Amino acid sequence: MSVFFSQHQSVAVVLAVLLASQCLAVRPPPRRTVRAGSLSFSQAVKPSKVDLDLCKFCIDFSQQAIQQLLNIILQVGVVGTCADLCQALADKTGSQALGVACNLLCDIEGVKEFVNLIEKADLDPIYYCELLKQCTIKDDGDAKITSLGVNPMSGPQGTFIIDVEYESKNGTGTGELVVDIDTVDGIPLGQGFITEAQEAGKYGQKISLKAEPNPDCDPTQGPCESFQPGNYGVRVAICNGECGSKHPHSQIYDQGMTNFTITG
Repeated sequence: MSVFFSQHQSVAVVLAVLLASQCLAVRPPPRRTVRAGSLSFSQAVKPSKVDLDLCKFCIDFSQQAIQQLLNIILQVGVVGTCADLCQALADKTGSQALGVACNLLCDIEGVKEFVNLIEKADLDPIYYCELLKQCTIKDDGDAKITSLGVNPMSGPQGTFIIDVEYESKNGTGTGELVVDIDTVDGIPLGQGFITEAQEAGKYGQKISLKAEPNPDCDPTQGPCESFQPGNYGVRVAICNGECGSKHPHSQIYDQGMTNFTITG
C-alpha cells in the first residue's frame, strides 16, 4: 500500500468520525422523513468481511454535501481547483470538516471529473461514490429475506424491534435497506439505511422503532405521528444501490411485509 493511500485512509477515518458526529454545522437530510418516533439501526448474525476503505466515508460526505455542491456549481460555475470548490463548500455550510472531506475526494479524480460525477449522480449518494470508485459495484449480487418479524407483535406505545434476516448466495453490492411503516392515520413514516457490500452468507439487521409521540415534533412543519391504537404494516426492501434509483447498479433484491399492533 502506498504512503499516499495510507495517509488518505487515516484522514478518512478521522473525518468519518466528524461527519457522523454533532461537530458538523450541517446535518445530512434523512433518506426518508421520519415525522415522529425514531428508527435506529444495528447489525447482528454475521458481520461483513469486505474491506470497503472509503465507501462509508464517501457516502456520509455526499449525503451532506452533494446538494450544496450542485448549488455552488449552478451559481458560480466550475471553479478552477479542488481547493477553490471545497473552500466554497466549507464557507457555504460553515463546516471545515466538509471542506477537508471534499478535498480528499476531489483530489482522487481532479476538479473537472469530480464536478462531472456530481452532475451525473443526480443526488444519488451511492451511485456518486461508485462513480468515484470508492464503493464496491456488484451487479450479480443477490439477497433473499428469510425472516421478518416485530417484537413485540402487540403492545402499548413504546419500542418495537423490527428483526430482518436475509441470505445472499453471491454477495451484495453497496446498497440500502429501507423500512416503511403504514400508520393508522396514514402519515408517512420510514427511513433508509446504507448497507455496505457483503460477501455471500447469512445476515441480520435489527431496527428499533420508538412508537410514541415525539414531543419535539412541530405540527406547523408537517403532520406529527401520534401512534394511535391499531394495526401497523411494516414493509422492508433490500436493494443494490439506492432503493428506487434508475441509475446503473441499482435493483431491488427482495421485499417483505409484516405487521404489529399498538394496543389502547
